[in-house]
Amino acid sequence: MAHEQKFYEKYVKRGLDFLLALIATIVLSPVLLVVAILVRIKLGTPVLFRQQRPGLNERIFTIYKFRTMTDARDDKGELLPDEVRLTRFGQVLRSTSLDELPELFNILKGDMAIVGPRPLAVIYLPYYTETERHRHDIRPGLTGLAQIKGRNSLSWEEKFDYDLQYRDGISLRLDCKIIFATVKK
Repeated sequence: MAHEQKFYEKYVKRGLDFLLALIATIVLSPVLLVVAILVRIKLGTPVLFRQQRPGLNERIFTIYKFRTMTDARDDKGELLPDEVRLTRFGQVLRSTSLDELPELFNILKGDMAIVGPRPLAVIYLPYYTETERHRHDIRPGLTGLAQIKGRNSLSWEEKFDYDLQYRDGISLRLDCKIIFATVKK
């Protein structure tokens, strides 16, 4: 199940991802600034959430997102459950995907692509089947085939199937279709 890169993926995709992420960062800089200020006012610091994720060839990288939860803790100093710490403001950021905008910097750095499998937490790595591990043969993406086909309504198996379908069919046409469907949603 080796992954063979075609011309677009090998010679065009990374440069195009960089260029589009750079343009998006510049165009969306006022939105990034306003969201950052609102996160700082409503949730405090740090403004960015950072987490380790497996990327291309399972190389670990730090993903950046806007913070959506408080650091509320119980009397023992333990973080409260996520559903308690997720604020209304955080829910709005997540539902509009504004919390994902700092991932543009991950794309500029080369850790991510605009389109690819969504990067999952490192803790899931031991649970992948040999076939599912092949989702890491390509850079993870800001959006992907699974996101336009149902996102959170899909089972893990369906998401991984879409990730592998994307890996095997990467093309400029498919990337454009996914990007336009993402914007539409």
